[in-house]
Amino acid sequence: MGLQAILFDFDGTLVDSEALHYTSWCKVLSPFNIFISESEFCDEFSGVPTVKTGHILQQRYNLPYSGGELATLKNTQFVETAATEKPKLMPHAVDVLSLCAQHYKLALVTGSTRAEALPVLTHYQLLEFFDYIVCKDDVTNPKPHPEPYCLAMAKLNISAQEAIAVEDSQTGLASATAAGLKTVVISHLHSAGQDFTKAAWRSDSLEAMWQQIVKPS
Repeated sequence: MGLQAILFDFDGTLVDSEALHYTSWCKVLSPFNIFISESEFCDEFSGVPTVKTGHILQQRYNLPYSGGELATLKNTQFVETAATEKPKLMPHAVDVLSLCAQHYKLALVTGSTRAEALPVLTHYQLLEFFDYIVCKDDVTNPKPHPEPYCLAMAKLNISAQEAIAVEDSQTGLASATAAGLKTVVISHLHSAGQDFTKAAWRSDSLEAMWQQIVKPS
């Protein structure tokens, strides 16, 4: 049947949210007098699930909260910060989503919570492009587990052979490939050094992805 659907990641793929996530973690760590530079933090934790990041930080600094509690604090802080400071869209995000939606079913598959993702999607009027949205709240096992992508495909009533995933991180790539999806990776400054050997394609931008991989002939 050919390509029927495109499944997009959110953070780092459609929105440049690394700085906002970093700021949120800084506010969580500030009471413990812990400071990590933005480049150092983003290089290590870009694409890493929030709970896993929390566990790593808890163990590294022997913090008096569990990894899950730290993740909850960070998620709450992100929602509060994003209420007044929205992350920027990646270049050509609206144009590419509009073009893709004219030809394919679209799903958003994100490791963010609904409280984190939906206000940003609403602010930029992106909700109309997606046939279905999968957030961390919707699954038992978030990325890098395949469950988020499997759920999206089930809701769109398509097989892995009829879709591709668009990701920016090793965590997202692992999730998509485990679900049987061919994946195009659009890496950025903080994820460029990650292992993308399992990607079916690499692109420099959303626009290049559209032109080279999914544009109907």
